[in-house]
Amino acid sequence: MSAQTVMQAKRYGVYTCQAGDTLLRAATRMVDEFISALVVVDDSGSLVGVISRVDLLRARLDSAEWKTSTVGDYMSTNVTTIAPDAPLLDAARLLVDQRIHRLVVTTQEDGSNRPIAVISTADLVYHMTRANMRSSKGGLLTDR
Repeated sequence: MSAQTVMQAKRYGVYTCQAGDTLLRAATRMVDEFISALVVVDDSGSLVGVISRVDLLRARLDSAEWKTSTVGDYMSTNVTTIAPDAPLLDAARLLVDQRIHRLVVTTQEDGSNRPIAVISTADLVYHMTRANMRSSKGGLLTDR
């Protein structure tokens, strides 16, 4: 099994917003940063949810006035997290088993989850293809 951890494999940092932000602000940030979701944090920086492009589409289907709705109205609060030192294979299993597209990498601080990164299916596939170019053994997610 690969010894590479989630934090060693992440490609991007964590992009955040707050529950009180408008959906238009969140959508604009996603477009500007070329990302598919934002991690939602409270005033102290603790994880409270995730808002994705799919959530934005759902909001638009719900109302022509979607732009002024808040992130808190549409975000997912059931967020799957993973520790920064977790092996990539564990991250892959979580993503597949739970049929989700991203995990929020968190650390515990003062009893709350602090997001420090996001690792997605796209990140893992990126590393699988890069590792395959360097090795014929299947890359970073191999059990060998």
